[in-house]
Amino acid sequence: MPLAFRQLAAAGNLDNLRLAIRPRAATAAGVTPASATATAAPAGAAAASAAAAASAAAAASAGAAADGDGNARRAVPRQTGPVDPLPGTGYRGPIFMDSDIYKTLEAIGWELARGPQPDLADYAASVIDLLAEAQQPDGYLNSYVQASGEPRYARLTWSHELYCAGHLIQAAIALHRGAGDSRLLGIATRLADHLVTEFAAQEKGLDGHPIIETALAELYRETGTGAYLSLARQFVDQRGHGLAGDSGLGRRYLQDHVPVRQAVTETGHAVRALYLEAGVTDVATETRDHELLDSSIRRWDDMLATKTYLTGGNGSRHVDEGFGDRFELPPDRAYNETCAAIASLQWAWRLLLATGDAKYADHMERVLYNGFAAAIATEGDRFFYVNPLQRREDHFEKDDPGRRRAWFNCACCPPNIMRLLASLDRYLATSDDSTLYVHQYTGARLAGAGLDLELVTDYPWSGLVTLRVLGAPPAARGLALRVPGWSAAAAFKINNSPERTVAAQAGYLKLHQEWQPGDEITLRLDMTARWTHPDHRVDAVRGCAAIERGPLVYCFEQADQPVRLEELDIAPGTQLTEREVILDGIGRTFQVCAAARHVPPGAGPAVQGITAVAIPYFQWDNRGPGAMRVWVPLS
Repeated sequence: MPLAFRQLAAAGNLDNLRLAIRPRAATAAGVTPASATATAAPAGAAAASAAAAASAAAAASAGAAADGDGNARRAVPRQTGPVDPLPGTGYRGPIFMDSDIYKTLEAIGWELARGPQPDLADYAASVIDLLAEAQQPDGYLNSYVQASGEPRYARLTWSHELYCAGHLIQAAIALHRGAGDSRLLGIATRLADHLVTEFAAQEKGLDGHPIIETALAELYRETGTGAYLSLARQFVDQRGHGLAGDSGLGRRYLQDHVPVRQAVTETGHAVRALYLEAGVTDVATETRDHELLDSSIRRWDDMLATKTYLTGGNGSRHVDEGFGDRFELPPDRAYNETCAAIASLQWAWRLLLATGDAKYADHMERVLYNGFAAAIATEGDRFFYVNPLQRREDHFEKDDPGRRRAWFNCACCPPNIMRLLASLDRYLATSDDSTLYVHQYTGARLAGAGLDLELVTDYPWSGLVTLRVLGAPPAARGLALRVPGWSAAAAFKINNSPERTVAAQAGYLKLHQEWQPGDEITLRLDMTARWTHPDHRVDAVRGCAAIERGPLVYCFEQADQPVRLEELDIAPGTQLTEREVILDGIGRTFQVCAAARHVPPGAGPAVQGITAVAIPYFQWDNRGPGAMRVWVPLS
């Protein structure tokens, strides 16, 4: 959190909000918004401001509009990239900078649920004060549009107005649920009411970046206001009819090429597609639209089978940060944006809630421990935006060596990481009236169905999971423990009874009895390291294999090899051995070792007797630069 506070200040996120306030303040004082904006422009921007003003005046008859204060707003011809601010506005960073503030506020909301933290509460209060001052009388709120003078909703393909609104709504719900703070919720509901007025029962357009759909559905759950759910459903049903506009990258990039119910596979920008699917699942669940839910499930099955990396990541093309063709999964060109991992987890969570199928919890685990966890350095102060499964020793993408960074100009990932980490406890378990379902394993206190449990484990290093009953009702209750699909064997026992083999039902060990405080349930999962082989249709890794241990995907990093990594291969079926070690820059880990060959360039003979060493993928790039690969060639 402190890192985020510093970076948001340095990047200008809060200054942008203050910039959005100035036109209103100037209007109240009798100063025109144009002159107020010019005053806010930085030194040296006068010529650009004058040019922008002249262009705006020339275009006045083509795009006049009004803001929530009744001030005239004019369309401004753009001479910059689609997400770059207009020159002369004084606005810093991409035009969706508000979303980073909202993700940070959401993280604070979930953190405050753990107990008082005055520094976080004070920071949130100060930002909410700014937002309250910036919000227009009709509920509209977007710092870039308000500061720049661009007309509202005129460029929904790229303006991210509803995307930012969605993140604001999600932040408000987190603060309301986590801290009991309703101030931001009031701002969010006024903004949502404005969106209903502007968009309901109209074909005004769709935001090029989905997330408003799931935000509105969640706001409906929080407030009971049916108009929010209706608008979310409208946005879902309108997708695929060209209302998202021209991205310059084709309609598939925006998931706007075919109606949602008819789509059979994931296409286009991965984060957008996966956030859309989370909203689709929310809408389908709340409206009991089985056809819509079934369409989302079909696409999920297709994505897992043909467009998902071993780490759970999605996105095989850099050019549009998007999905490729089926089985187009090159390890070295994997994009696998960190935000896509988060969006994938959110979609899987909603499908788990809608269906109860353990396969969604299995995938959440794969994403959490691999595709997501790899994005964060051991010290928690550097991040990956892109998460490849192979990095060559001479790798550069433009001038980027592919290392983690402290922050990004497009900083969507770090605050997104924060909001997921802060809310992780809410993904561990669910319950109905009679059964508590445990989906993920980590040290935690769990409650549901009248049960109060303590979960103790050294997961993911150990497969031993212990649940201690702290409180229980005087009646039989069910306890369902997920048995991951990767565990070749599993056993359990209750108190001092003999250990028994698990007979999992739909992916869960289901126990039903009257529990007593002090009862102890032990689940033992098989953590033996194993070889994994790719689908033969994934051409890029045909003839290779990877190592997994429990929920962890492993990788080979140059720092652990006796010869150049690119010159190693391994015989099929080679026995794997394990050892627990402490490594500089990493800390505790379990290495997995295999006998390998050194195959030098040229016609020289291969050298036997080499030991290849693998570490968990999420721990790579913590010991300096160097080659890495998940898939190793078989000899």
